[in-house]
Amino acid sequence: MTAPGVVAPPAVASASVAAPAVSMTRRYTFPAAHVLRHPSFSDRENQRVYGKCANPAGHGHEYAIEVTVTGPLDERLGWVVDPSVLDAIFDAQVRARFAHCLLNDDPVFRSQVPTAENLAQVIYASLAESLADRSSARLVEVRVVETRRNSFSYGDVK
Repeated sequence: MTAPGVVAPPAVASASVAAPAVSMTRRYTFPAAHVLRHPSFSDRENQRVYGKCANPAGHGHEYAIEVTVTGPLDERLGWVVDPSVLDAIFDAQVRARFAHCLLNDDPVFRSQVPTAENLAQVIYASLAESLADRSSARLVEVRVVETRRNSFSYGDVK
């Protein structure tokens, strides 16, 4: 189930039917902070569930976001999407919204906990429509790397 305002990834075709395709993954980074606390939980319950991540003072990450797109190869230019177009979409839809911010202050995270899993879904929704409007490429996956040990993907995940 997807969260309110989140675009569900399209259904994946069977591997035996799918035609070969070219995909491109581009990596972006931005710093942001969050507090993992569920609004209906007591302080004690939040501490039990989220541990040190429930600290009301918050904590920060240097998030790495990997955006994977696929689509027809532009025969003249030789790529799936002009990287500068993808960069501009990411900067406008994601970096401008979340960089150097407390994720909990964003309206979408007032109704859900700003976990990296939820962040991946929100970023996917933020990019999908703009990409479709400016390119023939299709958003395949958004991967959020939160720490060296934790990464989370949303989209046509294998």
